Amino acid sequence: MASATGDGAPLAPPPPPPHYQQAPVYQTPDWEAHTRSPRHSFLSRFLPSAAAATLLARGRDENHTAGHHDLEASTKEANAPGAQGNGNGAAPRSVESTLPAAAAASTGAMTGQSPSMRQRLDSILPPHRTYFGRSRRFILLYVLLPLAILLFIILPLAIGLGVGLSRRNGVDSSSLPLPSNTATFTGDLTFYDPGLGACGVTSTSNDDIVSVSHIIFDAASTGSNPNANRLCGQKIRIERANGSGGNNSVDVTVVDRCTGCAAADLDVTLAVFTQLAQEEEGRVQMSWAWLS
Repeated sequence: MASATGDGAPLAPPPPPPHYQQAPVYQTPDWEAHTRSPRHSFLSRFLPSAAAATLLARGRDENHTAGHHDLEASTKEANAPGAQGNGNGAAPRSVESTLPAAAAASTGAMTGQSPSMRQRLDSILPPHRTYFGRSRRFILLYVLLPLAILLFIILPLAIGLGVGLSRRNGVDSSSLPLPSNTATFTGDLTFYDPGLGACGVTSTSNDDIVSVSHIIFDAASTGSNPNANRLCGQKIRIERANGSGGNNSVDVTVVDRCTGCAAADLDVTLAVFTQLAQEEEGRVQMSWAWLS
């Protein structure tokens, strides 16, 4: 029963406590979330580990974002007026329990693995920094890549060609059948149909001329003009034993270069060949020497 005041008027009942309705927590549905795949960088096309590291980092970001949303929702519920004093003495829900455990698991997995090539590159050249006013992509494509090509492709090729040329130029000329060698050489004798030779002289099948091997012709060359070769115009005496026990000999002049001949082989006209052998023989053995 309500008590009365001194003048006899009854007291009004106390007002009821205000009722607060908990604010709803809105979350973005899955079908409204942006699921566009990230663009792959230039390095991810050549470094598979870089793409894997990117996906793993993306998963950590998603876990962190989900934990942040849960943390905000739990904080709102704990700060709501209706949840602070419900008369039941229940303690507010702990907000730390809403954090996802997957983030810690992924972090531990990352610390137990060796760093990938992309991560090592990021530690050496961070992608967010500039180098001489240029981005890291520019440095990799236009500075480091050309340097790698120069060091691992062009430079070894240049060294190999230089060594090959030095070996070719360093052939001992004393063992070659050059005019400075006064020995008598033995080789194959063949015939061909001549024309304009390497010495710039046009010949016919009736001329006493000879084409020497390209090995000694090139060794005697002193420039790029084959007409100025010092073997051009030199005389050679060719000898071959005949059936009667004697030797047949023919003196010929060097006018051409034989690309298919060995060092001691000679290629002559048909007129010279028939003086030393039969035409149907085609290739015979002979000996020859330079005439001083």
